[in-house]
Amino acid sequence: MSELEELRNEISELDRRLLELLNRRLELVAAVRDHKDAAGERWIDPDREAELLQALVATNPGPLSERGVRSIFPAILDVLKQEVAADRRAPAAPGAAPAPERQRAVERLAIVGTGLVGTSVALAAGRNGTRSRGFDADRGVLAGAAARGAVEPVSSLAEAVADADLVVVAVPVGAAPAVVRETLDAAGANVVVTDVASTKRPLASLVDPRFVPGHPVAGGATGGPARAAADLFDAATWFLTPTDSSSAESVELVERFVASLGARAVRTDAAAHDRLLALTSHLPHALANLLMLRVAEAAAEDDAPLAFAGASLREMTRLAGANAAVWSDIFLGNADEIAAALSGLRASLDDLEQALQAGDRERVEATVATAAAARERLESFAYRTEPGQLNRIRVRVPDQPGVLARITQILGAAQINLEDFELRHVSPEYGGVLVILVAGADNAARARELLRREGFAAA
Repeated sequence: MSELEELRNEISELDRRLLELLNRRLELVAAVRDHKDAAGERWIDPDREAELLQALVATNPGPLSERGVRSIFPAILDVLKQEVAADRRAPAAPGAAPAPERQRAVERLAIVGTGLVGTSVALAAGRNGTRSRGFDADRGVLAGAAARGAVEPVSSLAEAVADADLVVVAVPVGAAPAVVRETLDAAGANVVVTDVASTKRPLASLVDPRFVPGHPVAGGATGGPARAAADLFDAATWFLTPTDSSSAESVELVERFVASLGARAVRTDAAAHDRLLALTSHLPHALANLLMLRVAEAAAEDDAPLAFAGASLREMTRLAGANAAVWSDIFLGNADEIAAALSGLRASLDDLEQALQAGDRERVEATVATAAAARERLESFAYRTEPGQLNRIRVRVPDQPGVLARITQILGAAQINLEDFELRHVSPEYGGVLVILVAGADNAARARELLRREGFAAA
């Protein structure tokens, strides 16, 4: 046996022994957690872990460097914590409702329009065993949905709706009224039809007991079947705006179907829906475009407004430039409500302008404070958590691969749930800032402590 083979054999033997030791250490970590669970103690003790790591560094005989010790052992600890956590569900939040059971609502589903939303509907329904036929005027889009296994592709709308229990029309807003009419004409007397368009009043005049207008608040304007997902509607709001002629049986079927996809059906009327969406969805898109255009105008002769733009501008204009054809349909389909929302905003802009020109600090501070309170209420609805329980942690993130994974690994191993997070890029030199939202002051303090221990600047 050569010297090289002897070295390799010794390494292999050490690897086997190391694996045995790691498995034993995992058993011990699990036993420690059992004791802590019984005593009602926290699973993670960062002070003790820091002491153990420092003791290892102090007794390290080398040649492994201190940096090596400080890199390897925390990683081992985190992996073992995750292994233990994988076998244990965190206790449910007090009062949390159990996950609803989903049952198949229809046997045969037809999808007219197999883009992102239509294909996602078919995939979500497929989890319950529902079979879907699909039709799309764009053969390439239809082929994409078929390649995902979402639909059985057919060559005509009439073939798609034949023998269907329910038809979901998932075409762009501007085309929806005409396609829904065509679908109703082609469908049988017992076939229920719904749609997913984001403006509902253009469809409210359709008189047919089989038709129930709808709008899932999920997905995006573009993306196609390649980006479709079976879980797109899990816990999503799905508005239904039954017309005066929609039959009770049709509405109930669509509600059951929506629930079977994992979404929550909310009934409202078309006018109320369009007014709500104008304020909460369409207005933000319009403002993002206008703000970006204003900055572009200022940058026409000097790139400074773009070159030195802060994170706030990037965040506020993230929606700018969304699919022009799709969003022009939405804007025009809900034009009066969006115009009314802009008019209300204009009055607020005038008030702020007057306060600034008058140097009225009290009015300016009142504007900011009132907005902050409203933002807290918005977050309390979004995260089902009292505003005072939500804590933000700012973490500087260097522009290096693997950093985000490391941060989530540290917090995941400690069973600290992230309610939300935002990554704000600053510059290639600085990197960025990760803003983490954590519920509970204790969790936030623990998260900061763990991140700081690992060398992150967490504030």
